[in-house]
Amino acid sequence: MLQSGDIAPAFSLPDAEMEIFDLASVAGKHNVVLYFYPRDKTPGCTRQAADFSDHEDEFARYDCIVVGVSPDDCLTHAEFRDQEGLSIRLLSDPDTEVCRLYNVWQEREVDGMKKMGVRRSTFVIDKQGRIRHALYDVTPRGHAAAVYELVKELESQNAKRNHQK
Repeated sequence: MLQSGDIAPAFSLPDAEMEIFDLASVAGKHNVVLYFYPRDKTPGCTRQAADFSDHEDEFARYDCIVVGVSPDDCLTHAEFRDQEGLSIRLLSDPDTEVCRLYNVWQEREVDGMKKMGVRRSTFVIDKQGRIRHALYDVTPRGHAAAVYELVKELESQNAKRNHQK
């Protein structure tokens, strides 16, 4: 499992508009909240995406962008985004390559059956591309607010470091 202090694995994935998001392209410019969720249009995933969208401007004040990743395809993401009025970028990982890079594609038991699925997880990545927080098995309710507090804390630590130089 990835932990605080690890370098975030680099990746490129298409979003709902089929435009490529490349993690390396934001290095040095933005902190990133990268969250993994199981499926579009489910209650928990909808709540989580809506909460992050509702607070996107607040994250932006701390030079932070929020992106969600699931195995759903770009078209499904576009429908989900439009139905729910979401503003954050939703990235498509149909081959689960990035889910595997971040070790969130795991076997789980659902209704007595074992199957592979996304472990709902969030990573706060700083501007240097280092994971500052790795949160696993998160609960959608209140998650965006909790992550926002971590991002605020991260930026205040950066400001202190820059002031000491």
